Amino acid sequence: MPNILTDLIEHQALRYGDRTALSYPENGEWLPISWQEFNNEVQIASKALVVLGVKEQENIATFSGNRPQMLVVDFAAFSNRAVPISIYSTSTPEQVKYIVEDASITTIFVGDEKQYAVARKVQTLTSQLKNIIIFGDVERDASDDSSMRYIDFIETGKKSDDEVAHIVDERRSRASADDIAAIIYTSGTTGEPKGAVLPHSCFNAALGIHKERLNTLSDTDSSMSFLPLSHIFERAWTYFCLFLGIQVFINYDPHVIQASVRQTKPTCMCSVPRFWEKVYAVVEDKMGKMNPLRRFIINMALKVGKKRNMYYKRLGKKVPFYLEIAFNFFDKIAFTPLKRVIGIDRGRFFPTAGAPLSPKIVEFLHSCGINIIIGYGLSETTATVTCYPNVGWELGTVGTVLPRIQVKIGENSEILVKGPSVMRGYYKKPDATAEAFTDDGYFRTGDAGYINESGALVLTERIKDLFKTSNGKYIAPQALESRLGEDLMIEQVALIGDGKKFVSALIVPSFDSLKEYANEHNITYDSIEKLVSDPRINEMMMTRIEKLQSDLAGFERIKKITLLPKPFSMENDELTNTMKVKRATVTSHYADEINRMYS
Repeated sequence: MPNILTDLIEHQALRYGDRTALSYPENGEWLPISWQEFNNEVQIASKALVVLGVKEQENIATFSGNRPQMLVVDFAAFSNRAVPISIYSTSTPEQVKYIVEDASITTIFVGDEKQYAVARKVQTLTSQLKNIIIFGDVERDASDDSSMRYIDFIETGKKSDDEVAHIVDERRSRASADDIAAIIYTSGTTGEPKGAVLPHSCFNAALGIHKERLNTLSDTDSSMSFLPLSHIFERAWTYFCLFLGIQVFINYDPHVIQASVRQTKPTCMCSVPRFWEKVYAVVEDKMGKMNPLRRFIINMALKVGKKRNMYYKRLGKKVPFYLEIAFNFFDKIAFTPLKRVIGIDRGRFFPTAGAPLSPKIVEFLHSCGINIIIGYGLSETTATVTCYPNVGWELGTVGTVLPRIQVKIGENSEILVKGPSVMRGYYKKPDATAEAFTDDGYFRTGDAGYINESGALVLTERIKDLFKTSNGKYIAPQALESRLGEDLMIEQVALIGDGKKFVSALIVPSFDSLKEYANEHNITYDSIEKLVSDPRINEMMMTRIEKLQSDLAGFERIKKITLLPKPFSMENDELTNTMKVKRATVTSHYADEINRMYS
């Protein structure tokens, strides 16, 4: 089978020509890049890589926030049988150095001043890194003789001769499904990063499998790209959108994503649960402040939406005429205004993965007519393993297994996966690779779960996160942490309890919401530290937590909390690049606070 990604942009340019492929923000506007323009730049960048000296199967890196140029570099690399490795834009010099040395990277493309500074720092730590190409308008160091601007890089491709073009053509002709398409470095909450090797055969399979399962999408859709393109979820999703001819809006700054969505009104967008948790928390807060009549109307709308979308549409049943009329009425006065505020009033399809999302929130969103598609996958499986089917999906599950993927449950309820989209192994780590696979070739996911009677996969916990209290009770922290994410007052949570008498929690509150509450209740403070330590604030937070965990067994419930005055951060090594809490690091950093809860 030929490599889909190697010739994808050229094929789409022939098909779509001047139609918009990508859009990007500049000075408050979204500027288009046509398929033909996209392809022209890929062709030029392909020649520029040859001029730069990049060889076949050589690893190069992109280290940037999301930009169209990252995709240009990816597809230019595919044309040369080179391997683009995307590094998270928030990575530290030590993390970048590790990947540069592990993957023998000599050429790196950087985004802005921050990534440029890190790359220059890495050059002082290792002799491996030779070339830096800068996407943004960055002022270079006076002593810098190793970098060039992206526009100058492109210019070298434009000025190259026919021999260079011939080299690119020859390389493309040798492209094989066995060639490595990507090495995805897992950020991992424990241990050093591992590079999951994904050959082109993985992407060939994944694109075909997704087209078969996600058959309601077409080239009339548009997608917003705001998760990091270095994350397999966003990267594979964006490739899939380009494969289908879907226009992709590339958001530069994740902090302005809500404004970007409102401006562009995409019909689909992949996201992590935290995005929808915040939407839900804001709506819940606004409902609590409504007058009784307005709140009654919204509750009626939600009841009608739940009945129509959960009991009929979800199951593929014909909606009764009277119910459809009622839903259309409430959609007009309640749901459409809500979706318009978010920017998803044209939205049709919203895949969500990366962490648990509360079934309560999923049901709420579907009741509003927001089509959340819960899925499950990993870097090592080229993203999706399971997702909601069009009809018959079930709350509390992560959907059914995709075509041609095999899933079974192993020892300790571990989810095992086999199929054409599963990685080849970990880069330069034969022992870790051998450990990652069973004797019969299934990949060990490290996640626990079970397949229910209808064939849907249910996740129960991340095996490495599971801990046991001193009373011998096992606790799965992610599920409860996900629940707490429903609350507007809570931004981050780390459950504690391994070897302890009971479960406690370190909580980073939403400081804006906390300040608003304090002002409304005449609670004075002169610092965030004073605010989070105020007994009235702590009592309020504990009351909210008790409500969220009221249906849990006693041993599962949080008994004590500590509110923290600053968020967990990647800079302090408390979060992975995918924003997962590094529990061991957090436990170490906040040992005194934890000890006080158990004293």
